[in-house]
Amino acid sequence: MDSYSRAVSYLKVLLPLAALAILSTLFMISRGPEVDATIPFAATEIEDRLRSRQVTGPRFSSVTQNGGEVLVTATTVRPGNEESESLATDLRAELRMASGGLVTLGSSQGALSPTGETARFEGDAVVTSDVGWTVYSDRIEAELSGMSAASPGPVRAEASIGTLDAGSMRMETKTKGGPVHMLFNNRVKLVYVPANGGN
Repeated sequence: MDSYSRAVSYLKVLLPLAALAILSTLFMISRGPEVDATIPFAATEIEDRLRSRQVTGPRFSSVTQNGGEVLVTATTVRPGNEESESLATDLRAELRMASGGLVTLGSSQGALSPTGETARFEGDAVVTSDVGWTVYSDRIEAELSGMSAASPGPVRAEASIGTLDAGSMRMETKTKGGPVHMLFNNRVKLVYVPANGGN
């Protein structure tokens, strides 16, 4: 056998063995732990969360004595204690009456009582009813358990029939499980817009 044939014979055995040795090292050598792994929060953000005891995305619901349903949500809430309110951002409450009516309250900020039975909507408070009225105010105080709300200050209401301005507003049900009534007081001014646009 010449030297060329002998070299080929050796390579037929050595090359597969070398390939197996390389493959085995790929599986045997494990990657070490990442000592520089980063936490997905900035240090200041973690400190703020620990200091504020902030709750993200809270959501709770209840049923009132009148048979209505209440759903309250927020983007964040900073819990209070037995004597102080919980402060919320993007506070929203849905009041669904036993009669089928729906009223929604919302604001960019607000507060919930320690018992959760009352809420305060502040800044840019909005009340929307399923009958077509939208009421705007700087402050709306709601009794969630009784499905009532009031604005102690000026309000502006809009509907398909026109606009209404008043010094205060109260929303409540007159009868158990009945529909919601909105009562406007103090310098009430209604600008009526006919359905045909005045033509």
